[in-house]
Amino acid sequence: MDSFKEKLPIIIAVIIVIALMVGAYYFLVIHKELYYTKIDNTKIEQLSTTDDMKYQYTLKAYNKNGKEKEVKFKTSRELREGAYLELDFMQMRGVVNWREVEENKLPEDVKTKLDVE
Repeated sequence: MDSFKEKLPIIIAVIIVIALMVGAYYFLVIHKELYYTKIDNTKIEQLSTTDDMKYQYTLKAYNKNGKEKEVKFKTSRELREGAYLELDFMQMRGVVNWREVEENKLPEDVKTKLDVE
């Protein structure tokens, strides 16, 4: 029994370290947050004519609560002017995926920020 009591602080420390590692992995690698933006083709930069991802957009985007973030993402083509996008944003990787969405699918706070009629 004394042996277990001596090892208890080490066991607790190992459990805490594992829990912190799992939490960090979740928030840095797995956790995605949705952001929304509107395409403005004046904010596009041509990167290369030989790579698959030829263009990079730098746009203001908003989460469902209207919190603003400047995002950069690459595309293989110029996107439709005025299109609304839903972006999958990861803290360490930035925008990992995007899809066009209809205006009526935007959260209300986002509509306000993007001046949707």
